[in-house]
Amino acid sequence: MDSLMKLFPYSFGIKDVKKLVISIIIYLVIGIVAGVVLWVASKIPIINWIVGIVGALVELYNFAGIVLAILNFLDIVK
Repeated sequence: MDSLMKLFPYSFGIKDVKKLVISIIIYLVIGIVAGVVLWVASKIPIINWIVGIVGALVELYNFAGIVLAILNFLDIVK
């Protein structure tokens, strides 16, 4: 559990709805910024497939962070 807390720092310690919404917004902003950067980088033909893999990993990280934040808010994950 300690490794999850280090990997997803914004998903734990959520006690009220305000912190939950802020956490979800942070993950969404991370996804938007990474999406724009990766979209620009995907214009380079040589690294196009690498950008696709990194984009999928960023999406997976954001999805897992949001799910962990909701589960922590509902006291399912402690």
